Amino acid sequence: MNTRDTPWPDGTPCWADLGVPDIAKAREFYGGVFAWDIEPGGPETGGYSVAELNGLGVVGIGPKMGPPEAPTMWTTYLATSDADATAAKIRGAGGELVIEPMDVMDVGRMAIAVDPAGAVFGVWQARAFPGAQIVNEPGAMRWNEQMSHDLEASKAFYAAVFDYDYNDVGGDSGYATFKVDGKDVGGIGGYHGGLPADTPATWRVYFGVVDADATVVRVQANGGSVIREPVDHPYGRLSTVADDQGAQFSLLGVTTG
Repeated sequence: MNTRDTPWPDGTPCWADLGVPDIAKAREFYGGVFAWDIEPGGPETGGYSVAELNGLGVVGIGPKMGPPEAPTMWTTYLATSDADATAAKIRGAGGELVIEPMDVMDVGRMAIAVDPAGAVFGVWQARAFPGAQIVNEPGAMRWNEQMSHDLEASKAFYAAVFDYDYNDVGGDSGYATFKVDGKDVGGIGGYHGGLPADTPATWRVYFGVVDADATVVRVQANGGSVIREPVDHPYGRLSTVADDQGAQFSLLGVTTG
């Protein structure tokens, strides 16, 4: 089992959370899809809830920030040992801070930023809480990637902030994995030419599943929708779905054989 109780190395996708209008509704949906144990968060956290799998933290679910028209979405957090220094690098590389570095009780220090392509992401400086305590297992985060219309500019930005090295995978629109301590930990890709020019840049979150097709059925049974039907991929069977409040996420299952 891939578990962790210490801070993740700088630049590693270490946490994801969901901002939604209705937290109770989200707890019901994701509990039905992934069998997460999600206890309601206390008033001191604004209702922010930590979803657990086998007693270990997987992701967070909290209130949607920003204006009512802001999208309901998953946010990927990248680990840092110094949130303030990373915030300065984000500004220096052309990004913007949506939420300045702030303490989250005694569990860590966080910030929310927008990269030059327009994709929202977070940074997490762990203290009492490392971030995801279980990954790369069914029901837990398995992959995170930034997608935009400008692959090279995005690569340059994240290399400036997190000192990434890349492994260029190729493909029609280009794709690269980024490395931390010599290991691939996430991806940065370019949108294919068929997408509208106004398709917003985004960070995608992939959850591991045993059976992508069966999980899609559970998504629909719990009120969600299918954006991309399951297809075989070199790294697993892949599908993109949305929850019952419109937040998109992806499933990555085991390919037969």
